[in-house]
Amino acid sequence: MSRILVIDDDRELAELLQEFLVPEGFTIDTAFDHSSGLAKALKSEADLIVLDVMLPGGSGFELLKKLRASSTKVPVILLTARGEAIDRIVGLEIGADDYLPKPFDPRELLARIKAILRRTASSGNAGGEDDVATVGDITLSPGTRTVVCGGQEVDLTSVEFNVLELLLRNAGTVVTREELAQTALGRPLAPFDRSVDVHVSKLRKKLGGGEEDSENRIKTVRGVGYIFAAAPARRQNA
Repeated sequence: MSRILVIDDDRELAELLQEFLVPEGFTIDTAFDHSSGLAKALKSEADLIVLDVMLPGGSGFELLKKLRASSTKVPVILLTARGEAIDRIVGLEIGADDYLPKPFDPRELLARIKAILRRTASSGNAGGEDDVATVGDITLSPGTRTVVCGGQEVDLTSVEFNVLELLLRNAGTVVTREELAQTALGRPLAPFDRSVDVHVSKLRKKLGGGEEDSENRIKTVRGVGYIFAAAPARRQNA
């Protein structure tokens, strides 16, 4: 039974989500402000967090920054205002795995939750040395959901890991943005949706080696998608 932490000051929405998600097999915990939400997020064993941007005592962005600073890899779905596209981009940049504009259909949230948890579970249960993907100086291990680049472990969110896995397993071949959205996010790519692009941009930064090296690792194929090329030379420790 998967555990979901809902952090939102809208108590009626929290109750609605609990009524909707519990029959689907989820255990739901709730928090209604920034401080209690952060405390629960840091100490709980939630499998996924649903986080609202607007919270009493501090924003959801601030909470997410502190959560990611603790190196926790728990997936986070951010709830944003429908008209605020910038909130979605900022949330993804900070470390959200996906976003959903308010107001939303609970069935859409359920689909997003199941897609992320299913992809995480299927990768984590893969196990075995044959499932390890190695391209250049990057090694990705689905069983432990770890990535090592140039001998150093790289801390990725669940969706970043999924995006990188798909690119690595198709190294040398163009992967479309639609394929990345379906596989990594578990949903179709909506018009004007930049989620995939933001996750790829963050991957480039985290894999490091400088701006030129990061661009050489994951190349943009304009109007189509991305291709993972041969990695640059192994980085030298200072």
